[in-house]
Parts: sequence; structure tokens; C-alpha cells
Amino acid sequence: MESNRYELHFAPLQGYTDSVFRNAFDRYFGGVDAYYTPFIRIEKGGFRNRDVREIQPERNSVAELIPQILPGSRDEFCRLTDLVAENGYASVDINLGCPFPLIAGRRKGAGMLPYPEQVAEVLGAIREYPEIRFSLKMRLGWENPSECVLLANILNSLRLRHITVHARTGKQQYKGAVNLEAFATFYEQSSHPLFYNGDLHSSEEIGRILQKFPLLRGVSVGRGFLSSPFIGKEFKENVTFPEKQRMSACFSFHETLFSAYSEVLQGEIQVLNKMKTLWEYFLPESDRKWLKCIKKAQRLSQYREAVEKILTV
Repeated sequence: MESNRYELHFAPLQGYTDSVFRNAFDRYFGGVDAYYTPFIRIEKGGFRNRDVREIQPERNSVAELIPQILPGSRDEFCRLTDLVAENGYASVDINLGCPFPLIAGRRKGAGMLPYPEQVAEVLGAIREYPEIRFSLKMRLGWENPSECVLLANILNSLRLRHITVHARTGKQQYKGAVNLEAFATFYEQSSHPLFYNGDLHSSEEIGRILQKFPLLRGVSVGRGFLSSPFIGKEFKENVTFPEKQRMSACFSFHETLFSAYSEVLQGEIQVLNKMKTLWEYFLPESDRKWLKCIKKAQRLSQYREAVEKILTV
């Protein structure tokens, strides 16, 4: 299998993959062809300040960044796309995959998937932006994995750069097994280039998915890049990096995040809470004793002592 022809995209994760994280990840780990922002949405009639800040080009140094929008109506689609375009971007990703009930309950994200007429109405606005390259992130459905198949004709009629499919339903969130059989059905019916997303935690798992579905454009990895940050580069270069090199890069990555967040967050508790969040997924195979110390740390001095035990070889 010729791995180099496949693309690896970094799926966005709310609360984790902000501009500070993306820039540092690209610098120390790489292996990623495109990054996505966590979704931008309209709240209380307007844009959230942090969403607007996050897409400012001067805050982002990765080679390709694709802002992701979360529309619930045609009007929201246009307002969000206009915001992205005004910031100089020519690519927009549309979120029909968010599984969180507060979002889905408003028929946004994966909650829109059972309503083909709404999907057609919202996505019909793509035709109003011939200068923008649109892509789409979706689930197999909200409750029924056949919902994606029922949408295939609508999606095939649209101008889309590619579609990324997380091979679970929205109701599953991130639990239970991925449904490769349902993904295969959509894979056979879609006329668009596809990316597979869901439970990829090693370069070997990436390789197996691409062998099973060789017509994919590539894969999208989210939590797997947080837990095993070298898998993209290892897959692309067909190498395994030695432990010392891995830990050195992880330490430098951590220190860059720590320094950047210390500059923008107020006080020890905010910095501590932000850095603790990283370890919810980061390097889960680390010594459990020190991971527990990170979780329980009440002071930055306690936190830093535990981190050094994990990251210094």
C-alpha cells in the first residue's frame, strides 16, 4: 500500500485543539496535512469572541487550517461562512457530526441528520459561495446508522471537496464500537472523496482502515493524535521513533503549551486546570501513579513535579 498518497487530517476537539495547541503540535510532531478549528457557532444571536479570535490568521502558523462551522439554518450558514471568508479563508468545513445533546437537541450537528429537508435547505446555501471550497463532517446518523445512506443523494448533488464520516451514530457519542458495515455502505454510495474517522490510535490501525477502504482520500484522527502524537509521522514515514526522542518532543510540546497558556490565562488555578485537561487524553500509557498525581494536583509545583517524572527519560 502506498501510504504517501493518503492525507491525514487532525479532527477538532472542543476544549483541546485551539490555536496554541495546533501550532505546537505541528511544530513538534507533524505528520498532519490539515487541521480544523473546533466549530464556530452563533450564540445568543452573535459570534462568540473566542471563536472569532481563534480564526485570526496571525494566531495560526499551520500550513492548512480549515475553520469548521456549526449552522442550524440557512441564515446561520451564510453568517458563519461570511465570517470565515472575511478572515481570508477559502475553505470551510460544515459540522453535521457533533453528538452532544445540547447541540443535537437544537437540530444542529448530528442532530440534523434525521431531517433530510433541513439538511437540503441548509446545505443548499453552498451554491451561493462558488469561491469557497466546502467540506462536511458527519456521523452515520443520529440514532439510526442508515440515516447517512438516506442523505447520500442530497450530498452527492452538492459541491463538496470531501466528506469525513465518524463511523458511529450521534447517540453513541464516543462509546461503543464503530460500525464499519454501515460506513462501507455509505462509502459505496458516495460520489465524494471520503475520510474515515473513529478509533484510530496507532499507525497500524490507520493502515488497516486504508487497506479495507482503499478509495479513501485519507483518515481524520482526533483523540488518537492526543494520546499518540507521533502516529501521523510514523505512518507517513513508515518508522518508529525511539522512546527518548518521543519523550523529548513531548516535553518540549508540553513546555510550549504551558508557557503560552500561562501568558493568556489568569492565575495559577486557571493554568493548572487547563493543563490538567490535556492529560485526559495525552499519553495514557504513562505511569498511572504520576497520572493520578497530575489529576489530584492542587498547586502548579505539584503538577510540574508529576509531569517531569513522566516526560523526562
